[in-house]
Amino acid sequence: MVKTQGRHGEVAVELHSSVPDRFQSGMRLSALESSTRRDLELEEIWPHKGMLVLKFAGVNSISDAELLLGCELQVRREQRAQLEPGWSYVSDLVGCSVFDTDPDGKDREIGIIENVNFGAGEAPLLEVRTSRGPCEIPYAQAFLKDVDLAGKRIRMMLPEGILEVNHPMTDEEKAQQHEAGLSGKKRQRISPEG
Repeated sequence: MVKTQGRHGEVAVELHSSVPDRFQSGMRLSALESSTRRDLELEEIWPHKGMLVLKFAGVNSISDAELLLGCELQVRREQRAQLEPGWSYVSDLVGCSVFDTDPDGKDREIGIIENVNFGAGEAPLLEVRTSRGPCEIPYAQAFLKDVDLAGKRIRMMLPEGILEVNHPMTDEEKAQQHEAGLSGKKRQRISPEG
């Protein structure tokens, strides 16, 4: 939830759903902030400047609404819309193991999906926890081999070098790069002119 909207507890939300018209008065939703979940009942809904404005039962003032800011609003599992084949809910991806499949069909585990980010490009970015630290991987159809949500496994065929580009360097790698840079400068200083 992005901001308060009005004086009676309304909040403006960014919509990350392909089914925007599915929200109805009386619908039960959950507001999630880190590990805290709050159940809410939707009283009213209307569009406003590219967002949706929501009014919840029991949220009747600006200060009540401010407590919801920054929360992720989730539709309960039993109320989710049926998806077309090949589509997945973000909540189903979180916790899945990601594997990179080489051309010979061998899988190498990369890590576990911790979050999914939207808006950085055409494809959402999977935030993956790896042994080397966090890494972002585009969840692009072109890279996807198969998705087994029941088994919590996602197999991808990633382009060569994509993991290195999207991985922060370790302290050891930074030190090696620094040393290589210093060695290169020394070589440049003593190389003959001409």
